[in-house]
Parts: sequence; C-alpha cells; structure tokens
Amino acid sequence: MRTDDKTAGIQPCFYLAPLEGITTFVFRNAFREMFGGMEKYFTPFIAPTSNHNFKSRAKRDILPDNNKDIHVVPQILTNHAEDFLYTAGRLLEYGYNEINLNLGCPSGTVVSKGRGSGFLAFPEELDRFLYEIFQKTGAPLSIKTRLGREDPGEFPEILKIYNKYPVHELTIHPRVQKDAYRNRPDWDMFERALEWSANPVCYNGDIRTCEDYERFRERFPTVDRIMIGRGLIADPGLVRQIRTGKALMPEERLAFVDKLCEGYEEIMPGEPALFKMKEVWSYLCGSLPEGGKLWKRIKKARTLSEYKNIIHSL
Repeated sequence: MRTDDKTAGIQPCFYLAPLEGITTFVFRNAFREMFGGMEKYFTPFIAPTSNHNFKSRAKRDILPDNNKDIHVVPQILTNHAEDFLYTAGRLLEYGYNEINLNLGCPSGTVVSKGRGSGFLAFPEELDRFLYEIFQKTGAPLSIKTRLGREDPGEFPEILKIYNKYPVHELTIHPRVQKDAYRNRPDWDMFERALEWSANPVCYNGDIRTCEDYERFRERFPTVDRIMIGRGLIADPGLVRQIRTGKALMPEERLAFVDKLCEGYEEIMPGEPALFKMKEVWSYLCGSLPEGGKLWKRIKKARTLSEYKNIIHSL
C-alpha cells in the first residue's frame, strides 16, 4: 500500500470469503501458516440434510482439530428455520461463537430451490425466517447477501428487513443474483447501504489487486471490514501486500501450492487431489503474465506426478 494513502488512518479487518470446494480447512491452514493476516476465515456453506446429519466432507471441514488457531466462521445455506437452528446448535456444540447465513450464492441449482440469493426474491418468507432464527439461535448471527435477484433496486426493501434484527455483521456483495460474477459491483447502492444499515457492514466484491483496494478505500474510507475471495486465491499474498507493500514472490507461490497439494493428498490421494489443485490453479494462472499457457499445460496433466513436473519446471 502506498505510504501516502489518504485512508491510512483506518486499517480494515480482512476476511477470507467462502468459495465452495476451495477454501476448505486444507486451504485455510496452508494460507494461515504461510501468509496469515486474516481476522476471519469463512467456511464454504453447509447445506443441512434431511436427516440433519453433517455430510462427511462438511463435518471434516468444521472439526475443531482441523481448525486450530484459526478464527473460523461456519456458513449455513438453507431457507428452513428448523434446519438452520438444528445445524447452528450442532456448530455451537463444536465451540463456534458466530454463525453466518448465506444469502449470496448465485448458483442456479441453489437459487432454483429458493436458497442463497434466491431467497431474496421472497421478502416476506425471509422476514419470517430471520425472526425465528434470531429469536432462537444462541450465538451472534452474521449475513452474507447480494442486492437482490434481478435488480439492485430490490435492496432497500431487503435492507429494511435486515435492519429489524441484530445482525452481527452484514457482508454485502453489491451485485444481484443474475449478475453472478459479471459486471461491476454497484458501489452506488453499497454507498446507500452504508448510510441506511442499522448493522455493521462488511464489503465483498472484486478486490483483486492493491489498485482495486486503493480505489475502493478512496471512495469508502470508513469501511473497516473487507472480505476477499477470488482475489486471494489468485494472489495469496494480496492482503500482505496491501498492508506492507511486500508482493508475492514466485518461490512463495510454489511453496504454497506444494503445501496445499500435500494437504489434499493426505485426505484424498491421487486424482481427487489433482482435481483440487487444478481448481486452485484456474485462479492462480489468471494473475500470471504467462498464465494462459501454463493453465493449458496444467489442465492436460493426468497424474499428480505429471502436474508436479509441470509446476516445478517453471
């Protein structure tokens, strides 16, 4: 970050956003060990099952032994209060002291079931749902939301609903569901949300470089909480660079992906670990000058050995 930054007086907290299939405990532990600097790490969403049991993958991800010395916030995806309350209760038994509700996922399969950002299209049902979970959950509840389903103009009414409840933290990704990750975040609506929200607000959306961060801080110097997802997968050293000016070095990137691969191999040997590494590199390659060529080579790798030979030959 530039030393003459006009916003240097306020140093925001940084959170690692939840990315389904990527920001699991393997990623969180490797990231914390190598880079640290994150005040919170949000889990990929937990979708309650019909029998209320955690799926084995979800359970492994939230086990305290897999998240030592990390401030983890588990996220729940549902539109049924009973399912939310049961799952939240189980998470409290594990020792978690904050629960996050996913009202932001734009995935078509999620939205078609009225969950994630699809729930925003049913404000009366959402209000009843929030009333029940805020009445009965014995822990602070935070929310990650989008602006609406179709149009940012939906958000003022949605925000009125949020303002009725003691939301521990309202993370706003200022796009609507139909945008997915296209188009620019709507900073005008985010500015209005900052003014109108009765609850603390966290920003999420398209902070991928130090320049992105500085542009955001120039316009929103009072925002003290920022959540970053894709930007940190592409450049794991981004928050450190924002805070200290020290950019990610090639040898650090290599050490990080090696540590990740090692962690994945411990729990899913062979092809599944290779698939996970390809997911991570699909983001990493986007931040590299010759990333397109490298990505083509990595995509063609059929075994972990072949993959390792490719990245260690760089």
